[in-house]
Amino acid sequence: MAFLTEDKLVIVGAGGAIGSTMVQTALTMKLTPNLCLYDVYAPGMEGVMEEMFHCGYDGVNLTATTDVAEAFKDAKYIISSGGAPRKAGMTREDLLAGNCAIAKELGENIKKYCPDLKHLTVIFNPADLTGLVALLYSGLKPSQVTTLAALDSTRLQSAIAKQFGVKQYEVTGCKTYGGHGEQMAVFGSAVKVAGTPLTELIGTDKCSAEDWEQIKLDTTQGGAKIIQLRGRSSWQSPAYCSVEMIRSVMGGESFRWPAGTYVKNEKYQNIMMAMETTLDTNGCTYTMPVGTEEELAKLDASYEHLCKMRDELVTLNIVPPVAEWASINPNL
Repeated sequence: MAFLTEDKLVIVGAGGAIGSTMVQTALTMKLTPNLCLYDVYAPGMEGVMEEMFHCGYDGVNLTATTDVAEAFKDAKYIISSGGAPRKAGMTREDLLAGNCAIAKELGENIKKYCPDLKHLTVIFNPADLTGLVALLYSGLKPSQVTTLAALDSTRLQSAIAKQFGVKQYEVTGCKTYGGHGEQMAVFGSAVKVAGTPLTELIGTDKCSAEDWEQIKLDTTQGGAKIIQLRGRSSWQSPAYCSVEMIRSVMGGESFRWPAGTYVKNEKYQNIMMAMETTLDTNGCTYTMPVGTEEELAKLDASYEHLCKMRDELVTLNIVPPVAEWASINPNL
């Protein structure tokens, strides 16, 4: 099997658990032979390099560096997990100030060292805000930056499958929109369980109204559950889903789940959040989600929550007021 492209892919934070898993996943999927690992922590990154060498991948040009200029030179794709991880008792929002400062530096480095980048995927939390900050300072177009939101939809699918005792792939139409946090909007109106609409099953002996509320709660707290079970934030699922995202924009298989994208329309303004998205070689495009009145109201509430965090970034002097954004990135 040939590689999907020869373009350079950079994994930021490659010495960590998520980053190292992304490296292995990208090599296993044969996305590109030209893969660069970047991390400020050299020993961890060198350990990942040794592990990859021991895997014996054929035909790869694997490099690693602690120098951002070297890492980003000629880069066409970047996936960044280079923020502080979430710990027990923390929400994604607790990481706001520190990780958004890191995202600002990421964007500035992209503008300085690889302005011809084709696509950036940001996955460190709070992803909606870190992605927004990176987009602002990178100078990239909105279609060129996405954030990881898919885990919420896969967690919804998993929770429903457990409730009904079916295979996970037999649950279809699972989508969550808005923020990648506990204020996300869980949409169930299009879900089918082994071909039967979920709406016909809620309120029966198979799934009471209380069961459905618990499913939604389990979905929003899926990341916290991983921390509880494993003692640290999730790494395998975000790594896999983010590499699936970058594969789609490289020209590979379609991405099945919603992605976080920059939204500016009549209803929602100047925010990054999960929409109904398409990822391909043209980048990311979106349409507005379709749902019930209750679901759309939840999406509105999620948007308002994200706006409050965005405005907090202004107070923290990480970003200027929205009215000044175009002076930093004319694409916004």
